[in-house]
Amino acid sequence: MRCLKSFGERIASRDPDRQTAEIHIRIALMNRFNELGMAEIERVA
Repeated sequence: MRCLKSFGERIASRDPDRQTAEIHIRIALMNRFNELGMAEIERVA
């Protein structure tokens, strides 16, 4: 939840459909940032 709030404390939209879309966008951004920050692990053998 802390990560979700880092993109803004409040949801800007008042329409429930737009609120859902806004949350989906925030979650997609968080997933992308996590993906960029993960190390690539390769097996050596």
